[in-house]
Amino acid sequence: MQLQVLNSPFTQEQVELLNRLLPTLSETQKVWLSGYLAGSQLGTAAAQLTQVPTESPKISKEVTILYGSQTGNSKGLAKKSAQALEANGYQVTVSAMSDFKPNNLKKLQNLLIIASTHGEGDPPDNAISFHEFLYSKRAPKLEDLHFSVLALGDSSYEFFCQTGKDFDARLEELGGTRLYPRFDCDVDFDEPAAEWLEGVLASLGDAVGSTQAPSQTAINPALESVYSRTNPFKAEVLENINLNGRGSNKETHHLEISLEGSGLTYEPGDALGIYPDNDPELVDLLIKELNLNPDEKVNVKQGDVRTLRDALVSYYEISVLTKPFLQKAAELTGNKELQDLLVPGKEEEVKGYIHGRDLIDLVRDYAPWNVTAQEFVSILRKIPGRLYSIASSLAANPDEVHLTIGAVRYEAHGRSRNGVCSTLVADRINPGDILNVYVQQNENFKLPQNTETPIIMIGPGTGVAPFRSFMQEREETGAEGKSWLFFGDQHFVTDFLYQVEWQKWLQNGTLTKLDVAFSRDTDQKVYVQHRMLENSQELFEWLQEGAAVYICGDEKHMAHDVHQTLIDIIEKEGSMSREEAEAYLANMQQQKRYQRDVY
Repeated sequence: MQLQVLNSPFTQEQVELLNRLLPTLSETQKVWLSGYLAGSQLGTAAAQLTQVPTESPKISKEVTILYGSQTGNSKGLAKKSAQALEANGYQVTVSAMSDFKPNNLKKLQNLLIIASTHGEGDPPDNAISFHEFLYSKRAPKLEDLHFSVLALGDSSYEFFCQTGKDFDARLEELGGTRLYPRFDCDVDFDEPAAEWLEGVLASLGDAVGSTQAPSQTAINPALESVYSRTNPFKAEVLENINLNGRGSNKETHHLEISLEGSGLTYEPGDALGIYPDNDPELVDLLIKELNLNPDEKVNVKQGDVRTLRDALVSYYEISVLTKPFLQKAAELTGNKELQDLLVPGKEEEVKGYIHGRDLIDLVRDYAPWNVTAQEFVSILRKIPGRLYSIASSLAANPDEVHLTIGAVRYEAHGRSRNGVCSTLVADRINPGDILNVYVQQNENFKLPQNTETPIIMIGPGTGVAPFRSFMQEREETGAEGKSWLFFGDQHFVTDFLYQVEWQKWLQNGTLTKLDVAFSRDTDQKVYVQHRMLENSQELFEWLQEGAAVYICGDEKHMAHDVHQTLIDIIEKEGSMSREEAEAYLANMQQQKRYQRDVY
């Protein structure tokens, strides 16, 4: 397990030094160091050394990489890891967890797991079946397995990297041996992932008896010339239109962005990432609370020196509090009250404090800080990109990408709060302005290869965005399969997003069927799942014909309710037991006929 400030008595600097040192040590060196630190005599340490095998059995140079990915990051890292391993003479097999036969686990000697965590500690959709198998009674003993786990996550969530932690713990329970300690990566995962891969290569080299040093060019390839998450494209905004009518409670912006000259391509179902700036007024307020000079220079990374204000506007996250960040702040400031909040047993209090608060709240509540500008930014994390489902087809809109973004605004703890990227778009972005963007491929949300396959799309609110791209693509390619959209929002008059386009697609046959639910237009609230139940017999007939089902939108409420509704419909119309209906839907997911883009 990788050392962290959270799981050890060391400072952040000490943890970083130890994590760099420990993976480089041989077994002999580790034993010697252990004896030395325990205060044992040299004779005892020497006796321990004699117990260390001088030569361990060689293991295979075949490596399997399994990835569990919701948005594509784990898949991308799996491919890069495979390239590095192959460059060092290993035979590599890469597979999504959903495509891997779990019974083959017992045949493996070297396994690398790269897995993200979705929602509140859940596996991504294409890792669910593998995760369930590992934790079932059917999971085999794995005494011959050598494994290592790279876990991706977001420390702003309570169950940070939980899926990776699950895999790591369970493989050990089943008898596997760690080839290299698990690495837990936050949203800025490139450097930790490269460090993990370097450690894996070194450990594999020891295990197989290789005397060749790992190929550094394979581990740290030169920056890609193409635009990507680590090298975003500066894109011009062409249009920014509020889709909601006058009097609406919502503010949903249709954004059209030029990709001309970028070479970027995308498919329906992919997402566009935007690196947003923080609100300058919020930054100025934060600097004032800290009593710092906005023009003071700080190092944000090697070779990148900026003023404090510029760094806080365009580089660092200031809107989200996490428990790891609170621990860093407590260590930096020495504030006794903050330290008391973080003692074991107060997890619920910490969770309650974090919810709805930002960095300004923390600075005010636990003043004074008495830190330098450089000390302050040293505990901040880089602002992550915000992903939005693409609402256009590249075939229909060459060199353009369209997004559907709902502005997030709310009151909490006596202050107005705004979504960082959504209100940047709503309040401060105009045609001609520039946004830093990249394409995030999503292989888990794709139209059927067979254009005659019926599709059922369920997307209330901004969740309708990818289905606009589906319809544009199917119209452009002349797809003949039936299509059915379930859309919902608050009011028909003000909130029917892209109404004219849906009606046009109904008229020309691109869209076969449309059912809408406007929750605030009737005394009793009606949602998309109610419309599904009203059409349960026909919906099940579509499923029996092989229709693919797509859900996009809020995971915690809408997607959960729709999932249960689908099971209800299958159970009723298919005359099945609850267990049979759940298995029917799970089988659809395995066949990629049930896909979700939820957040």
